[in-house]
Amino acid sequence: MSKSSILDSNSFNAENESLLPEEERKLIKRREKYMSDGYRLFYQKPVYIVRGEGAYLYDEEGHKYLDMYNNVASIGHCHPAVVEAVSKQMATLNTHTRYLSNIIVDYSEALLKEMPPEVDKITYMCSGTEANDLAIRVAQAYTGGKGIIVTQEAYHGNTALVSGVSPSLGPDQPLLPYTRLVPTPDYYRVGGTPEEFTKWFLNELQKQIDDLKESGYGFAAFLADSIFSSDGVHPYPMGFLKEAVDLVHKNGGVYIADEVQPGFCRTGDAFWGFARHGIIPDIVTMGKPMGNGIPVSGLAAKHEVLSAFTSKLPYFNTFGGNPVSMAAASAVLKVIHEEHVLEHTKETGEHLLTALKEVQAKHPESVGDVRGAGLFIGFELVEDPEKKTPDTKKALALIEMLRERYILSSVCGHYGNILKIRPTLKFSDKDIDWFVTAIDESLTELEK
Repeated sequence: MSKSSILDSNSFNAENESLLPEEERKLIKRREKYMSDGYRLFYQKPVYIVRGEGAYLYDEEGHKYLDMYNNVASIGHCHPAVVEAVSKQMATLNTHTRYLSNIIVDYSEALLKEMPPEVDKITYMCSGTEANDLAIRVAQAYTGGKGIIVTQEAYHGNTALVSGVSPSLGPDQPLLPYTRLVPTPDYYRVGGTPEEFTKWFLNELQKQIDDLKESGYGFAAFLADSIFSSDGVHPYPMGFLKEAVDLVHKNGGVYIADEVQPGFCRTGDAFWGFARHGIIPDIVTMGKPMGNGIPVSGLAAKHEVLSAFTSKLPYFNTFGGNPVSMAAASAVLKVIHEEHVLEHTKETGEHLLTALKEVQAKHPESVGDVRGAGLFIGFELVEDPEKKTPDTKKALALIEMLRERYILSSVCGHYGNILKIRPTLKFSDKDIDWFVTAIDESLTELEK
């Protein structure tokens, strides 16, 4: 099954249209009439969401859904602190970054305190895609090379430049001629000791660096998110990524840490995903959870790396860093500290992972692996646990059955056989039983 067909299998199926309420059928028709065919609706029977609060979403009939997928509203849907901050700033001023303003400088100072001291400059955009687009340009300016190395199923955005380093978009999306791929760091399948696994990964990385140099492109950067989320959520072994970054530096390249998904306390044991591996990145990109739903993203970097680009070219983004977005981002950062989000994520994530491993023990013929850090977990479905054969069909059926039980999730990985469990950080222990019971019941039904 191709990547595009996996995605379509998790999209609206017109055969189910007759099962939907009349209002939803009319809305789908209007959507199809006016909106691009490139849009996809989640689930074979779409969900008509009208409201969100904390860890939950609500449909037009008042049904309550447990959101196990959304890292955009990371500190919770419609968090009162963000709503208040945005409303107040919108009523006061919203403009661009070419005027003096306290709010953007205050936020920059506060956010950089969360970074290693070496990462000391920041610039703003609206999306993670834009941040990764600029990061590639900065890396190329600093190193003089063009080549970018990513993992086999990486996703880093949707501009012409960044989609060319996003193989997870599928075979119809051509990669840039200077993109090279290293295998997914799948410890579940590669196995061995952590040292053997690390040696294997470094060898694969060096092969691609050598190929870029031999092809005349030169080597600019290794671009990766530290939990390899699109590859299927691969958080272990701890530390292997640090040795990979050391190899990158030895070969004259830089490491771009894409923190759009693992950043802002998602992994539980550190504010940033890269910190789990003891890494000091050259460039850090961030987005979605940064504004809790308000479009804002950023690129932080070592000043000497960033200045190689900015000394020659200015970068100005009309909406990037606007006061309303900065108000949202500032509110998110304040909530993270005042509500002890990192500690909550670590503790609750450990409880959830333990509960899911108990489900695995009850369904050993279906669940090959459960792995994660904090509230970012991969739940892998297999046909044969001995051979570790991916079971795409069962994974897709499972997310549809969870949807019927008012739980929202999706899949990731090359075969689309891994549940990507990524709830808002408002997810709590009281939600675990609902989620785990639904998975257990669904698997029991699928195994009949």
